[in-house]
Amino acid sequence: MTNSGSLALLIDFGSTFTKLRAVDLDAGRIVGSSQGPSTVTSDVTLGLKAALDDLARKLGGLPCFRHRLASSSAAGGLRMVTVGLVKDLTAEAARRAALGAGAKLVGTFAYRLTRSDIEAILGLRPDILLLCGGTDGGNAEVILQNATMLSASELACPIVLAGNRTAVEEAEDRFAATGKEVRVADNVMPELNLLNIDPARSAIRHVFMERIVHAKGIDRAAAMFDAVLMPTPAAVLEGARLLARGTAKRPGLGDLIVVDVGGATTDVHSICTGAPARPDILLHGLPEPFAKRTVEGDLGMRHNAAAIAEVATLSAIAATAGLSEPRVTALLRALAADVERVPATLEEAMLDQALASAAIGLAVRRHAGTVETVYTATGPRVMQRGKDLSGVTTLIGTGGPLVHAADPLPILKAALSDPAEPQSLRPAQPRILIDRGYVLYAVGLLAEREPEVAMALATSHLHSIARSFTGGSSTAA
Repeated sequence: MTNSGSLALLIDFGSTFTKLRAVDLDAGRIVGSSQGPSTVTSDVTLGLKAALDDLARKLGGLPCFRHRLASSSAAGGLRMVTVGLVKDLTAEAARRAALGAGAKLVGTFAYRLTRSDIEAILGLRPDILLLCGGTDGGNAEVILQNATMLSASELACPIVLAGNRTAVEEAEDRFAATGKEVRVADNVMPELNLLNIDPARSAIRHVFMERIVHAKGIDRAAAMFDAVLMPTPAAVLEGARLLARGTAKRPGLGDLIVVDVGGATTDVHSICTGAPARPDILLHGLPEPFAKRTVEGDLGMRHNAAAIAEVATLSAIAATAGLSEPRVTALLRALAADVERVPATLEEAMLDQALASAAIGLAVRRHAGTVETVYTATGPRVMQRGKDLSGVTTLIGTGGPLVHAADPLPILKAALSDPAEPQSLRPAQPRILIDRGYVLYAVGLLAEREPEVAMALATSHLHSIARSFTGGSSTAA
């Protein structure tokens, strides 16, 4: 067995499975993998113990690990609500902070909150609420009014306050007066069109580690690992960031996109500026973050497979899978009744591939920017909204449906640009890599403590696909 002092245990409490990777820190490679069902609805330790027992069998016993680090997206991650001042400005900045922190955004509100807004927020059952509004020294009235409304409500979750710095202390006092738990972070938009979302992201992650881990029951397994560092989507984002920029000893891959198809959501991460490709194209709206994540809560492969079929249309899913619509309907019912179900027949495997292809196509289309021609007083101009991903050089696919697919290329092709949709700025001709070992979350967990090992781990476990866009075939290299 490898020297136990040079091993790390990296755990992902997923929405469907708890996954383990034992990594040799000297060689930068996986020496053992295992998984067990994510028993978060009963006792999370059961699934973890099952995965650890499986790993012990493969390694000939469990060694003492130098690091035992975990991430979690169990039960779909953090349910988060954001409240801002103006929908297209501070509310949008809050939304981006929430998604970058690994949250599952379930509601976004702007302007002065009404009684019906408060009722709607309570009905969404958020795990955390992000309250912002106003640039520093700007409008203070709305954020204070919203703080008053929220403090008087039955809202029980922690609140992250990241708005106008001249109003934050008074807003914090209003929450404290009613016993609400509040964390203060720097303003997400200190100046007009200037984003500063990293402090709010950090505050959200701290709340996750302190509170959400307890709510999901993961702290009951605390003796089995050192720390839950972050939500799994945030770990994947950190892994993607490291891959793009590289380390002191290893060059990065440059601009890239990661598509992560999961049981509860489909996440897309882009690491690039996404600036307009031509100087004559005007950028509309807020500047995009270099490291951007979007999460599609209606595109989960298990917890809401039926929703994918509804958005993509049942007929399209059936046609892609080569099945009849009634048969697809029956299989979707079986998935809804057993979210831990893995494909056991050819029909189920074909349906999984069809669902994954639809989820990826929809998720990347929502993540990517768009262009359109608008007519002004000086003539027609081309306007870009969001990120231009057309020139991104690397597309990475991860998640069970891709990892276990015999040929993931037809699934991932759904992420690419389509001549029939010239307005969508999706990737055109990227190199395509598959995270066969499901290591990106592990790379993110190791990125800060062991960056060189994390980079070596990523580069040794990402497999390139040789593409043939005309024939539709692929080979892994």
